[in-house]
Amino acid sequence: MNKDIFFISDYITREKREKLHKHLGCLVWITGFSASGKSSIAKDIEKKLYDKGCISYALDGDNVRRALCKDLGFTKKERAENIRRIGEVCKLFVNAGIIVIAAFISPYKEDRKKVAQLVGEDRFIEVFADCPLEICVKRDPKGIYKRAIAGEVKNFTGIDADYEKPDNSTIHIKTDSVSIDKAGDIIFKYLTDNGYINF
Repeated sequence: MNKDIFFISDYITREKREKLHKHLGCLVWITGFSASGKSSIAKDIEKKLYDKGCISYALDGDNVRRALCKDLGFTKKERAENIRRIGEVCKLFVNAGIIVIAAFISPYKEDRKKVAQLVGEDRFIEVFADCPLEICVKRDPKGIYKRAIAGEVKNFTGIDADYEKPDNSTIHIKTDSVSIDKAGDIIFKYLTDNGYINF
């Protein structure tokens, strides 16, 4: 750590912000293959939270790589740095008492674990958007699987790069058989039942 950098304590604490928002700051981390429904679920839950007056924000892998992480590629090391940066951003949101929904492939267990430790295990809700790879390949809304299979895209998760499924995710949703709306309902109910949202 640079000796010339000093940590500045918050004047307004997370607890005060949460009291103002009437809900806890937390991170809903949605992991899964590309085309498993992560971003669609994130948008759905964000809308449901907005409709109930909750302060929330959704972060998406493609959007983050357009700016914050545009200098990174897709090697294992670069993926780890991508998730580390996102984790730091999520920590700021959580400390601000905001519910942040993060939709990222995040293929490695260790990277997801580090994010959980960063924001706090009690504020980290891991959602596994579980969809068989063959169905994701058929969906292929961006045409990227086709390119990866043809060898035009390297280090693509599920094709020539690994995906490590969560061992014990907080919420496990079979997105090949559960609608986006139902998935959003499942997550919203979890947030309500576990005291993250108070009305």
